[in-house]
Amino acid sequence: MCIRLLLGLLIVALLLAAPALAQDDETPTIAFLRYAGTAPVAEATDGILDSLEAYGYLSPAERAGLDESFDLNGQNINLLYRDAGFDLPSVNLMVEEVIDKGADVIVTITTQVAQIAVNATRDMEDPPAILFSLVTTPFGAGIADSTCIKPDHVTGTQPLMSFADYVPLVLVQDPDIQVIGTIVSPDQPTSVIGAQLIQDIGASLGLTVEVASAITLADLGVATESLLSKGVEAIVLSVTPLTLQGTPVLVQMTAEFGIPLYAPIIQQVYRGVTVGAGFHGFYQEGVIAATILNAHLSGDVDIADLAINQSRSFGVAINLDTAANQGIEISEDLLARANFVIESGERSEGMASDVAETRSMMQDRSLDERRAADAEFLAGLECTPEMIAEQQAALDAAEG
Repeated sequence: MCIRLLLGLLIVALLLAAPALAQDDETPTIAFLRYAGTAPVAEATDGILDSLEAYGYLSPAERAGLDESFDLNGQNINLLYRDAGFDLPSVNLMVEEVIDKGADVIVTITTQVAQIAVNATRDMEDPPAILFSLVTTPFGAGIADSTCIKPDHVTGTQPLMSFADYVPLVLVQDPDIQVIGTIVSPDQPTSVIGAQLIQDIGASLGLTVEVASAITLADLGVATESLLSKGVEAIVLSVTPLTLQGTPVLVQMTAEFGIPLYAPIIQQVYRGVTVGAGFHGFYQEGVIAATILNAHLSGDVDIADLAINQSRSFGVAINLDTAANQGIEISEDLLARANFVIESGERSEGMASDVAETRSMMQDRSLDERRAADAEFLAGLECTPEMIAEQQAALDAAEG
């Protein structure tokens, strides 16, 4: 009798639980995969999460209590956080894990993670959607062929770094400079492409460009010593996680030899580089990725029809404290181009306010206003047959 009663209670419990389980199954699961929590990555992540809150996928309490060390089983959305901590093999494990956990959407931040996620899902019959942010070289990394010619389950936003504006700054600082150096990580497509651009632009400016290779942090010091032994008068970095991770080493070594250190991320001046110059709208890149994500979750867009967004911004920042430690006097011409400077550990007042010190904030809009603005933005990303044909023709011509 007791056994029958227990079985009956168990069946009733399972029947009552069934709707709840079904509801859980309908809650979308979003995986956030990052190579490392650098300042630009943190800003992009904030942009995504703030946008999810603005659209009601995250409650204010859930957003305030988010801890990137833990996953979230929320009321309207589930989040899986994974950070590789600059360890490339860990990225493969992260991608495999979130696919096994049934992630509906994988949001990848940085080129390395997007490349591995796309390769892992390319041949799946029903792959999760992949939305990327802070991917500087989606085409060189094989993530896509062009903005509209790409896997149907993939899209995202690409910050365009203007090396044509960045590299000539060495001449603005020192018109007599003759030799510059750069560091390339051969295993990182972003680094390879950036280093090649530095070489090409440097050569066009009449500069000799010395190149040293580094794959690990242990290699970074040796590579820097190699450049210094060749008489480089400045080190000009490309976008690569290794040099981001090893910034303190580079700052120390360039100070010892009295040469400036240039980085293509403006916020790097807060970590001691002499000149940071490049793309700076990292928070907004997160907002753009979330705009696509929100529309995908609501069924308002088909990712297959959306082009990869391309964003442009360029700013210059100077760390006068570092320059003083290096024994360098920053030229008036370069100071005139600065959006802001760091002096005595503080950001200067009265400089351009359009370049954020750290993260920005969501625009204050009603939900209806936000939806209207986002719908207009997304309409501009739709790939037309004419765009696809034009881009395919350009690709065919390049191959021929």
